[in-house]
Amino acid sequence: MLSSANIMQLIQSLIWLLAGVGVFIVGMSFMSDALEKSAGEGMKKMLGRISNNRFSGVGIGASVTAIIQSSSATSVMVIGLVNAGVMTLMQATPIIMGANIGTTITGVLVALKNDYFNMLMYLFAFAGVMMGFFKKEKIKIAGLLCSGLGLIFVGLNVMSSEQAFGNPLVESMFQGIFSVIDFPLLLILVGVIFTALLQSSSAATGVVITMVGTGVLPIDLALFIVLGANIGTCVTALLASVGANANSKRVALIHFTFNVIGTVIFTAFVWLFKEPIINLLVSLFPGSDPMSLQMRISVFHVIFNVTTTVVLLPFVKQLVQYSCAVIRDKQEKSAEYALKYVDERLLSMPSVALMQAKKEIDYMLSLVEENVKLSAASIAGNPLENSAEITRNEEIIDFTNGALTKFLIKLSACVDERDEQRIGSYFHVLNDLERVGDHAENFYEIGLEMRAKKISFSDTALSDIKQMYDVVINMINVAKEAFDAENPEYLPALSKLENDTDEMKRSFSAKHFSRLSEGNCSLEVSPYYTSTITGLERVADHIVNVGYSICNPVGDDDNNY
Repeated sequence: MLSSANIMQLIQSLIWLLAGVGVFIVGMSFMSDALEKSAGEGMKKMLGRISNNRFSGVGIGASVTAIIQSSSATSVMVIGLVNAGVMTLMQATPIIMGANIGTTITGVLVALKNDYFNMLMYLFAFAGVMMGFFKKEKIKIAGLLCSGLGLIFVGLNVMSSEQAFGNPLVESMFQGIFSVIDFPLLLILVGVIFTALLQSSSAATGVVITMVGTGVLPIDLALFIVLGANIGTCVTALLASVGANANSKRVALIHFTFNVIGTVIFTAFVWLFKEPIINLLVSLFPGSDPMSLQMRISVFHVIFNVTTTVVLLPFVKQLVQYSCAVIRDKQEKSAEYALKYVDERLLSMPSVALMQAKKEIDYMLSLVEENVKLSAASIAGNPLENSAEITRNEEIIDFTNGALTKFLIKLSACVDERDEQRIGSYFHVLNDLERVGDHAENFYEIGLEMRAKKISFSDTALSDIKQMYDVVINMINVAKEAFDAENPEYLPALSKLENDTDEMKRSFSAKHFSRLSEGNCSLEVSPYYTSTITGLERVADHIVNVGYSICNPVGDDDNNY
């Protein structure tokens, strides 16, 4: 029977233990955020190399997860990309497999800690906090990385201290608990629940490794808890798939199935050959010091994930077929009025979300270009021919403008100063493209009204409009190249073309009024001609603004027209 003093001591130790876990998780979060921000461009390049090659998919998944130190975050990102239609199931599955390998790095780092390493990490934590007071964004991010890395080990040392796992009362309590739940399936369930609560297999594995290092948890029991942790980490992906399309749910199911199959295989193997496996791990890391004990678990974690990936990688197609059989396609609402490349789940990965937002704007630009072409053609021909397509495109343009603006507002709170400026330029681009879409719709309406009144432009007027229209289309093509490259070298060419449209408008207007005074032009057609060339000149203004917004987002206001 425990005395009141022992009970109070036990409560204090448990609070100390929870505090250590909390500091560890905060450190993981800091380090993940810093690595994601500093390596954003690198992740964009890796994701840009996504192909149907399974090995490159595993490499990308492992690399991205090693960078951001979270397989859950990688899984959520992949679900977002699949939901946006950017990635197929065949491409996503190897990435998910690679993510499981990338997440094992945290366990290895945890196992390497010793007194000298701990002192270095404490210095990192202090230096990181001090770097946070600098104004330069890069130094702040480096400080966040250092403090995060340091706090991970501060948390681990709090957990392994005399006040926590080092307390004999806590040790005897856990030994009593594990003497009751020493059955492998129960231990796996503990790992699943513990990881699901922490929402991080890295954190759960880190705690287990620390418990083994302090002698609280025997290695033969720890192996099964680590196996369960790999299933528990799927909870985040399963939650992220709620409300997503069928393919995104299939990604979460594949992630879950992959880890369950691996756990079942290893559970059976470890259950049958527990003693030889433990003897092998002991021979690899002999000794009874904490580092040796911890390395045995971390290496087992690495072996589990690498082996499971090697075994199941040849069966990617079968996993995809299985997920499609379990989750059937339902009759869903048309995706016409949904963002094509952007998904809110990507907000957890700001650099990737920004990359996808750029793709969305590029798609909007292609719709705007198409409508300018269709509506200009309606002036010279039959406006009813392209009616449905122009209307549909304009509705998508308006929807994209509103929905992407809301998404960018949310994203702006998650990015650094440099990307915040880029988002600001995107707001301007969206506004200008939406205005160009409106002008294209006006051209189409001009064609409709002229057809209703049974009037048409003269050959001379049509020649003027076509000449001006060709320059505008040329500007759109240059603006698309400038947008893709974000290169200011395109600005002089855009400015020259915009000046050409200004000169054409003045020249054509003067000729038009001259024809009117000579009676060579119908007075009834005059307003439509004037509106058309004025609209084309305004389209040119908005297009040149697109170039300046992207290539010179912090330039002078004089660059805007």
